[in-house]
Amino acid sequence: MSGTFNAINESVAVQSLRERGVIPTKLTPQTMGASASGGGLGEILGGGWPTTEDILLFTRQLQSLARAGIPILRAIHGLRESASNKRLADALGDITQELESGQSLQAAMAQHPRIFPEIYIKMVTIGEETGNLEGAFGQIFHYMETERETAKKIKSALRYPAFVLTFKAVALVIINLFVIPAFEEFFKKSGMELPITTRILLASSRFVQDFWPLLLLGTAGSIGGVIYFLRTPKGRLWWDKTKLRLPLVGAIINRATISRFARSFAMGIRSGLPLQETLKSVAGAVDNAYVGERIHEMRRGIERGESVPQAAFNTGLFTPLVMQMIAVGDETGQMDEMMTEVSEYYEREVEYDIKALSSAIEPIMLLFIGMLVTLLALGIFVPMWDMGQGAKH
Repeated sequence: MSGTFNAINESVAVQSLRERGVIPTKLTPQTMGASASGGGLGEILGGGWPTTEDILLFTRQLQSLARAGIPILRAIHGLRESASNKRLADALGDITQELESGQSLQAAMAQHPRIFPEIYIKMVTIGEETGNLEGAFGQIFHYMETERETAKKIKSALRYPAFVLTFKAVALVIINLFVIPAFEEFFKKSGMELPITTRILLASSRFVQDFWPLLLLGTAGSIGGVIYFLRTPKGRLWWDKTKLRLPLVGAIINRATISRFARSFAMGIRSGLPLQETLKSVAGAVDNAYVGERIHEMRRGIERGESVPQAAFNTGLFTPLVMQMIAVGDETGQMDEMMTEVSEYYEREVEYDIKALSSAIEPIMLLFIGMLVTLLALGIFVPMWDMGQGAKH
C-alpha cells in the first residue's frame, strides 16, 4: 500500500497515519510538482492558495463562533460553505471529515501546511490543551494582522523606487535602440570630431543593437539562475543573511524580524508552550532562514544548560535593548510581557523607519535621473551645440 499524505512534518504524518490505523514503513518527502502547484486556468479563476486576508477572515470568524459557544465541528462546516477560496474550502472539508473521525483540530489542520503555518498549528494545539480555542484564535489573528500591516508598509515604501528604477531601465533601452542611432547618422554627416562622452554613447548603442538577443537571453538566464539559487537552502540562507545588511532597507528588515521574533516568542510563552518548543516554533515563524538558524542555536544552547540571556547573547542577533529585556524577563518570570514590549517598540521603530525611507530614497532617485539627463546632455546636446556654434562662424 502506498500513497501521498499532506503533513507539516514527518512526526505529524506518522501520528496522523497511526490514528487512522495505518503503520507507515517508509516516508519520502515529495517535492511540489504539478499536483501541488495548481491547476492552470482553474487556479487563476479562484483555485489558487488562500491569501493572508482569506486566513485572517477565517480565523476571525472562527474566534467569533468559538466565543458564541458553537462546537468547532459545526463552526468549520459552516465556514467551509461560505469560503470564497476553493482550496481553503477543500481543506476545511478535509478537516471536517478528520474531526468527524475523531482527529484533533491541530492534527487535522497540520495536514495542510501550505494553508496553516507551523506557528498556527502550535497555537491551536495550546488552545485545545488549555480549553481556550477562542483565546488562541484571537492571538493568531492579532499576530497575522500585525505581520500583514508591517509587510504592506515596507512594500509601500519600496514601490516608488521600484517604479523609478523600472522607468529608468526602459528609458535607457529606448534611448539606445532609437534615440542615439538617429543622432549617429547626423554626427557622421557633420564630419566633426566627437567628444569622448558621445563616442561612448554611440558605442554602447551599437553594442545593444548588434547583440540585443544575446543580452536578452543573458539577462533572462541570469535572473533564472539567481531565482533557482535563492530557492535552494544554501541560497535562501545567503540571501536572508545578506538582506539584513542592505543599505537603507536592511535596518528595517532587521527590526521587523526582531519584532516578529519577540511577538511570536511572547505568544508561545503566554500560551504555556515549553521554552524549547516555543523557540522551535518561532524559528519557523520569523520567515528568515538565517535568523531561524540562529534561534535554533539559541534553543540548543538552552538545552546544553545555558541561561536564556546567555544563549540569546551567543546568537549575535539581538541589540543591547533586547538583551536587557530578555534578562529582566528571565529574572522576573515575565518573559511574555517583556517580549511584548520589545515587539511593540520595534513595530513603532519600523513605522518611523519606513516614513524616513521614503524621504531618503527620493533624493537618491532624483540623483539617478539627474545623472541620466547629464549623460545625455554631454553626449548628445553638447556636440549639437558645438556644431551650431561652428555653423555661425
